[in-house]
Amino acid sequence: MKHFINLKDISSADLRKIILDAKKRKKKRKNYNTLDLDKDNPLKGKLLVQMFEKASLRTRLSFYLAIKQLGGGTTTLRANELHLGKGGESLADIAKILSTYGDGFMLRTDSDEKMEEFSKHLTIPIINGLSPSSHPTQVLSDIFTVEEIKKKPISKLNICWIGDSNNVLNSLIAASVKFSFKLNIACPKNYKPKKSILDWVKKNKRKINIFNDAKKAVKNTDVIFSDKVFSLNDKMNKAKKIKDFKNFKINSKLMSLAKKDAVFLHCLPRGSEVTDDVFLGKQSKVWQQALNRVYVQKSILLYCFGKLR
Repeated sequence: MKHFINLKDISSADLRKIILDAKKRKKKRKNYNTLDLDKDNPLKGKLLVQMFEKASLRTRLSFYLAIKQLGGGTTTLRANELHLGKGGESLADIAKILSTYGDGFMLRTDSDEKMEEFSKHLTIPIINGLSPSSHPTQVLSDIFTVEEIKKKPISKLNICWIGDSNNVLNSLIAASVKFSFKLNIACPKNYKPKKSILDWVKKNKRKINIFNDAKKAVKNTDVIFSDKVFSLNDKMNKAKKIKDFKNFKINSKLMSLAKKDAVFLHCLPRGSEVTDDVFLGKQSKVWQQALNRVYVQKSILLYCFGKLR
């Protein structure tokens, strides 16, 4: 049993194994229908319990299909339908029930502390489907997508992030250390990653480049990542933030400063941080990126269940 909470805590070798397994499984499913089972049926009889405290589309659907195609099943819980947080039942007791009924637990939460507390009391693996500080399943799938498109290891590519410092960027930074790729970050002065994250990068003898000018950051880059400037729980002054990010909008002019074959990726949902001509243009691979969540989630599940070969 292995948890999947933060990319920082998983070895580079295991992360690479997950990606290689996902590559093989995607190739084998070329002529399959959506709900057809993988031939090896590795998670037959297994139940994945999912719980969402925040809205979800891609994570919800991808994990549903992932466990189904592996031969298992899933049930989805809504936090407001449980006693959780209402004084009726402790988190430790809920973890015990989840461990009794299910074989794995996928949590999308608004609390890093809750994720950590669950991991202490569960006797089944927990997967982080998104937390305030991390979105590991998204970013590992993004690494898979980049290598699929570029047909080379991400370590040989230059990656650029344009936008706010959030949970997705935190995981991308962790990935840059684990997979040894060059990462440029473009953001306004007061929006750079937390010092603790930058210190962790330095401790691991890696370096990321932070720019306050998006034009400088995209030069010679192979992939440009972005995310919504306003997250679901963003409590900042909206007018001020819009003003702060006005020079960080991704448009065709900015894309033209990257390599000619550069691609644009976005974890979705999108906002005003990217223009339609880029998002819907030839360089955008956002739909391929979204679909690949299914294949990588499958291999993450196998890793957690001790079935990854």
